Amino acid sequence: MNDELTNSETSAPLAESDIQAVGRLKDGYDKLRAELGKVIVGQDDVVDQLFVALLANGHVILEGVPGLAKTLMISTLAQCLRLSFNRIQFTPDLMPSDITGTDVIQEDKSTGQRALKFIAGPIFANIILADEINRTPPKTQSALLEAMQERQVTVGTERHKLAQPSFVLATQNPIEQEGTYPLPEAQQDRFMFKVFVKYPTYEQEVEIIERTTIDEQHEVEPVFGGEDILQFQKLVRRVPIARDVLRHALDIVRATRAREDDSPEFIRKMLTWGAGPRAVQALVLGGKALAVIRGRHHVAADDIRDLCGPVLRHRVVTNYSAEAEGYTPDRIINEILEAVLPNETEVARNERFSKLLSA
Repeated sequence: MNDELTNSETSAPLAESDIQAVGRLKDGYDKLRAELGKVIVGQDDVVDQLFVALLANGHVILEGVPGLAKTLMISTLAQCLRLSFNRIQFTPDLMPSDITGTDVIQEDKSTGQRALKFIAGPIFANIILADEINRTPPKTQSALLEAMQERQVTVGTERHKLAQPSFVLATQNPIEQEGTYPLPEAQQDRFMFKVFVKYPTYEQEVEIIERTTIDEQHEVEPVFGGEDILQFQKLVRRVPIARDVLRHALDIVRATRAREDDSPEFIRKMLTWGAGPRAVQALVLGGKALAVIRGRHHVAADDIRDLCGPVLRHRVVTNYSAEAEGYTPDRIINEILEAVLPNETEVARNERFSKLLSA
């Protein structure tokens, strides 16, 4: 067994049936990526992060310029997982009831009596694409909060459960900011990841052009079903994590908190607010899911560190000093990772921060 698990406290190792399930999930995920590759060129990291969030029962903000196949990627993923998919175009005149649904009065023609009947909105699907979420006012944006957190919507006095699994992906365009309503920090915190969708490489773009300018359609084959995903979500929570690895996730998150008494001077200078406990939960659950799709039966420190960008970039708030010196959230996160190494004492971390900032 890995020393990381034998030298520190950890939860119970996986049962033999769970180990077999990990193998099935790993093999299935390799097949799923191959199916997605029939339609989507590149974006491997984005696909990994989307599937990790789905296994961890989280939600994702996708940020990228138009034309990078965000909608196509998400709808194709839904096909590969045999999950229902709805796309909601967020506009300034969109109302909360346009998302959740509403009660309407219907008359029973046989009795003449009238009664309220709930007409479900597009939120009642397994995978929801909230397209350009920042183009609608906060009142409508907040209609997603109960659905995301509680997996239900309340209309009038009635609660309506959503289909499971339930996965919200919200897209944002980083270029056009006129007429938009940026998501409040508290609402962004509800999203497990913020994922950047970047331009393809030169060779990938050549392949995209070749594929999309001919008369040929690629069909994808389903790999998993909804019940499989629900079982895998339970499996992910049983994956053991060593106490040292868990503490490493906590150390990274606590290093972002500018208002803590022991926070590094660099962080106090660059950040107004840091990440809260939900970020640690996202790192640990995401680390478990990432370990599983990598074919391992426990969480390694690298699983945690590889997810720090998508977990933290929308949870740290930079100030004017950071903007003036060209420090983005990702750059600050990278410098935190350079200073906070696994299994280091607090004194050693503080010394590394001092050396890093004086270099």
